[in-house]
Amino acid sequence: MNTQNGQYSLKEAMLFSQRVAQLSKALWKTIEKDWQAWIKPYDLNINEHHILWIAYHLKGASISEIAKFGVMHVSTAFNFSKKLEERELLQFSKKENDKRNTYIELTDKGEKILLDLMESYDPSKNSVFSGALPMHDLYGKFPELLDVMCVIRNIYGEDFMKIFERSFNNIEEDFVEIDGRLSKKEEAAEINESVTSS
Repeated sequence: MNTQNGQYSLKEAMLFSQRVAQLSKALWKTIEKDWQAWIKPYDLNINEHHILWIAYHLKGASISEIAKFGVMHVSTAFNFSKKLEERELLQFSKKENDKRNTYIELTDKGEKILLDLMESYDPSKNSVFSGALPMHDLYGKFPELLDVMCVIRNIYGEDFMKIFERSFNNIEEDFVEIDGRLSKKEEAAEINESVTSS
């Protein structure tokens, strides 16, 4: 069988596809369990948390953007967003120049829950992190996942990867670690200022 970049056999293709499928399924099972345990105290499910996460990093997003970047059907994105709106964690709006699309934005209450979740993150309760820790101890860094990111880029496109990277860059730039917890820089500065002025 020929490809644009050379040749591969049917056996190679099937073995690669099945390896990725089996590894992804095993990894997802662990991720799902850890993710659900992390967000359970906030009465959220994975889709709801993912919607809050995307809305936060996009500073307001259309339902179609939520669906695209959350890798979910548009009706799933809309239905879970509606539930979050009922809990006053999101608000829906239309833009003056775009009446066709529905946009969502985090409310203050929604942002607080998302930030509380980030602050409550405990690496010792994350199996994937724990599984990668021996590599970090051995090589001084975590796996970079560049090959996986390349595959995802080829499946979902450059826009998906830009949003993916933006969310992690936002965390890098907007958050600091204080006493083993993540906090927004502004909040950390306010706390530091009130401590120094007392």
